[in-house]
Amino acid sequence: MKNIAVFASGSGSDMQSVIDAVENGKIDGRVVAVVTNKEGIYALERAKKHNIESRVFTLADYKDNVSRDKAISDYLKDKNIDLIVLAGYLAIVTPVLVDEYAGRIINIHPSLIPKHCGVGMYGLNVHKSVLASGDKESGCTVHYVDHGADTGKIIEQRRVPVLEGDSPESLQARILEVEHVLLPEVVARLCRE
Repeated sequence: MKNIAVFASGSGSDMQSVIDAVENGKIDGRVVAVVTNKEGIYALERAKKHNIESRVFTLADYKDNVSRDKAISDYLKDKNIDLIVLAGYLAIVTPVLVDEYAGRIINIHPSLIPKHCGVGMYGLNVHKSVLASGDKESGCTVHYVDHGADTGKIIEQRRVPVLEGDSPESLQARILEVEHVLLPEVVARLCRE
């Protein structure tokens, strides 16, 4: 059974999809830690509801991202983490964590990488970019995390059509539904390897 840490910065709906799959026996693993970079987010409530230990590491408490990631690394050390899942984690992950967990950190991104990704491409910004481009489809991508922004090896993608009259919010909602299927499937597969 694999030990999973989930990193989140918002409501934690992608995180919830992983927790649900663990609890339903679809993932041979357990979420042993939730890491966030923001106080008061709903992801913390979700962790509490499922009796999962959580810790907040706000940038304001550290001199920089590297110092914060060293603290996160220290926090995770005794948890024997096999896989880190970035599920809507809106913070820079530095080489401190990327190197320590090389090949064991994944991220879900709400577009078909390599389109509409990289620095500044998160949340509604992604979907605004898709609509402005005139693309006829979008989707989501699960990829390994490397030293770049959304540049790691792609594990799997799912496509979602862009519909006439879509707003960034409506496109986001449809893609999020697909994320909630794709992410647990990928985590389950990685936990079997």
